[in-house]
Amino acid sequence: MSTPERAVERLLFRYADAIDAGDLTALGALFAHGRIAQHTPDGPITLAEGAPAVEAFYRSLVILYDDGTPRTRHLTTNVSIDVDDAAGTATGTASYTVMQATEGFALQPIIVGRYRDDFHRVEGEWWFGTRAMSVDLTGDLSRHLRR
Repeated sequence: MSTPERAVERLLFRYADAIDAGDLTALGALFAHGRIAQHTPDGPITLAEGAPAVEAFYRSLVILYDDGTPRTRHLTTNVSIDVDDAAGTATGTASYTVMQATEGFALQPIIVGRYRDDFHRVEGEWWFGTRAMSVDLTGDLSRHLRR
């Protein structure tokens, strides 16, 4: 049996799995009712909103290799989710660490940060509302991001 907390938690892991698989269409689809944002002290700044825009944003940003993946593993930890089931909303925080290895680039952490998310239920299914990302630590991102 699935609880609302588990359903929301699965969204976090589907995001990580999609980006690591290089399936940017599936990643964008997670935001059919939401947006990607940069977390700032004054609130989130939207980077892309809706499935097509989120997919395009990641296609412009993430380097994909011959195997169709970014050669990364997104580790999502320290997950905390609060659900208001009656309202059909939830909020959550999580930490992320991205590991990467490519030819000539040994396995290493390349970025560490936090997600601040809100979610909402649409016709019985949970969706991202806003995924606001912040960066705490960076390593060599030259083989992962175009900018």
